[in-house]
Parts: sequence; C-alpha cells; structure tokens
Amino acid sequence: MSPVSFEFATATRIVFGPGKLAEAPGMVRALGVQRVLLVTGRSSARAGALLEAMEEQGLEVRTFRVDGEPTVELAREGLAVLAESGCDGVVAMGGGSALDTGKALAALATQAQGGDPLDYLEVIGRGQALTRPALPFVAIPTTAGTGSEVTRNAVLGSKQAKVKASLRGPQLLPRIALVDPDLLLGAPPHVLAFSGMDALSQVIEPFLSARANPLTDALAREGIRRSARSLRRAVLSGPDAEAREDLALASLLGGLCLANSGLGAVHGFAAPVGGMFDAPHGAVCAALLPAVLDVNLRALRARAPEHPSAPRFRELAVLLTCREDARAEDAVTWVEALREALRIPGLATYGLTTTRIEELVSKARAASSMKANPLVLTDAELTEIATRAM
Repeated sequence: MSPVSFEFATATRIVFGPGKLAEAPGMVRALGVQRVLLVTGRSSARAGALLEAMEEQGLEVRTFRVDGEPTVELAREGLAVLAESGCDGVVAMGGGSALDTGKALAALATQAQGGDPLDYLEVIGRGQALTRPALPFVAIPTTAGTGSEVTRNAVLGSKQAKVKASLRGPQLLPRIALVDPDLLLGAPPHVLAFSGMDALSQVIEPFLSARANPLTDALAREGIRRSARSLRRAVLSGPDAEAREDLALASLLGGLCLANSGLGAVHGFAAPVGGMFDAPHGAVCAALLPAVLDVNLRALRARAPEHPSAPRFRELAVLLTCREDARAEDAVTWVEALREALRIPGLATYGLTTTRIEELVSKARAASSMKANPLVLTDAELTEIATRAM
C-alpha cells in the first residue's frame, strides 16, 4: 500500500450554528476593518439587518448587488466601486454568486498589476498567480449549495469566451466563514433543490475523485449521509431545523472536500454549460450527476477495475440508500430518482441542443474540474453524458 500524502486548506475560521449571524458585525470589526463593501445577491433586502448592525458597530458600509452569475465584467464593476469607496474589507452574504464575487473582489483589489480578472483567470485568462494577501473577507452563505465559503477559488463567467473559469489561490480563502442554518428559512423549494443537488454532487465527486484523501473521505461520507436523509424532505415538505442543519453542513463539507480533493466530470461539464447558456449551476449539476455516475462506473469496470475509486461506488450506494446490501448501480438509480422527485429539468430547458454537444464536450474536456475525474473519459463517453443530461 502506498504511503498517504496530502494537503488540506480552508478558511482561517469557520463559525457554524443557528443564530450566528448576529455575531457577524463584531467579527468584522475584530478584523480591523473600518469601511465594508457588502456584496449581496439579487435580493439585497435579506442583508438589511446585517447592514444596520454593522453600521451600529461604527462600520461604514457600501453595498454591491450581484443579480446573476458572476462575470469578468461584473468583477471589474465591483473593483471600481472598491477603489472609489476606499473600502478596506469585504463581506459577502448570499448564494454562491455573491460569495464568489466577494472573494474575487477581495483578492483582486490588492494585486500589484491592478487586479484585472483576465490576468489571473485560468483556462481563458493569463493564469498568473495571485501574489499579495487579499482584503479581509467574510463569507456568509444564505443557500446550502456551493460551499464557496471554504474554497480557494472563485468562478467567473466570460460573455466573450462563453465559458466559466476560476481564479484560484490561497488568497481566495475567507478569513471567516459564517454558516447559519437559519438563513435557509423561507428559501423557495426550487432554490433548495438546485443548491442541495449541487452540494450533494460536491460530496460525491470528491469521494470518487482521483485525488481523494483520508481527511476529505471522512468529510464526504458525513456530507453524503446528511444530504441523503434530508434533501428530498426539505424540498418537498419544507426545511425543519434538523433538515436546515443537515443541508448547511452538507454544503460546508462539500466545499471543504472540493477545495482539497477536486471534483470531476459533473463540474467539468457545469463550467462550460454555465458559460454557454443562462442556466442555474445547481440545476446543471443535478441534470448531469446520474449520467456521470453511470458512465464513470461502466468505464472503471471496463478499463480500470483495480482503480481505487471502483469499489467506492458500492459504498456510495450504501451511504445513499442506507442499505448494506446495496449494489454499485443502486447509487445511480437513487440519484436519478431524487432528480425526478425534485423535478430537476434537463439541459435542453436551458438551450442545449444536439448540434451544440460537440462544442460542449470540447470545452468540458479542457475544464480544470475534469482533471480529478476518476479516469479520463473518451469523447464518446462525454457525448453520452451530455446527451443523457438533456
């Protein structure tokens, strides 16, 4: 057996629990921040109480709203606001789009070359390394999906290249990740479904990843259990306190796992799909997950039966179904049934047609997430995944 070797990185401080949002203003103040850029999602009203509480703490607050998926152009707008306002810290409260935007702004604002996103974006940019520490950044998720509060990347879309790519580096890790499950109260069922399926994919893919390690394995197992027992109930019946805790923890654990073990073909496809079409990230992941699992399982059995990921499919099935006699194929069946129960639409809903699949496959193969897939998939296998996800 080969020796174990891995690295693990995460936010400087993680604060989890119901009601913890009330502690955020004091935490921001303790970072030495005086002027805050508060990045919010489309509904900035949800951050109103936080804004007032920070001002009561003597902080000056400027807001920046993120209406959709973060883009290179949006990041440039935010950097202009940061420069004009003189803010010395960033707080992001919202879903993954708000958090990724906040992370990008905090990291880019301090870079020597002026911080243009394309200088540092991988795949479509110059891919230069971030060299300077970021502004103090606090991440407060209001959805349970992306795990962005503990990851060292920020995803930005490019309207010109029609693809999403990441800024990446330790500077992207928040100083504080504050996760309050009570912020899921009132979330619409479709938001819970899309974000919850994203979180589920982000504990499953690292568990099957070519870069899996013992620490992320433990976190992934816990995340899979919690998501499996609560996601369907939360969407169909409303999230009670136990379900809110489970979903918030599954999302947090998924962020920890993906940041340290990578993802796979689900997110390898999700990045170009998000760039090519106006599609919610979580819905895209949900549409792709069953086909990706099935194709990976068949590919491992056919070409690499001794691969360490091969026996994990049966363990995944046991975790999802809570049945010790579950077979590897049952994981695929369970995920497909969940997708149907939550009424997740196919990718054709967002504009994918058979004539665009070749383009999608080409872009997916170049995506960074594809590198951690258990094995390299053929173009025929990638085409099958895209076709079945429609």
